[in-house]
Amino acid sequence: MIYFQKRLRLPAVRRGFHLITDLLVAELPELEQLRVGTAHFFIQHTSASLSINENADPTVRADFEAYFNHAVPENAPYFRHTLEGPDDMPAHLKAAMLGHAVSVPISNGELALGTWQGIYLGEHRNQGGRRWVVATLMGSE
Repeated sequence: MIYFQKRLRLPAVRRGFHLITDLLVAELPELEQLRVGTAHFFIQHTSASLSINENADPTVRADFEAYFNHAVPENAPYFRHTLEGPDDMPAHLKAAMLGHAVSVPISNGELALGTWQGIYLGEHRNQGGRRWVVATLMGSE
C-alpha cells in the first residue's frame, strides 16, 4: 500500500460553488502512480465545504447557491454568532450541511468520477480568502 498526503492551497474565489477537480488533480501528479485506490479530500475550514455534483452546466452551481441562501438566510433573528458578520453563521451551517470531505476512487491513475461529476468547493463567506485542502492518496501500483 502506498500513501501520499499533501496540503493544497486553493485560490480565493467569490462566494458560491466552484469546480475544483482540475485544480486538485493538477497538484497531485502522484495520482498517476496508483492503479487502484482512494483519494480523500478534506477542507480545513468551518465556513467552506466540499461536495460532488454536476460538472457540466454552471446553472447547477448557481441553483445550489440560491437554494442554500434560501435555506440558511443571513440576518436571521435567532442567530447569536454574529460578531464576524451576517454571512458567518450561515456559512458554518452550510458547511455542516454539505460536509468537509469527499472521497473518490482512483482507477488507473485517475479519479474515477462519473462523466458528469466534479468536486465542488462551496465558498460560503463573502470574503473567505484562500482555502486549504488536505489530499490523501492511498492505493497500490
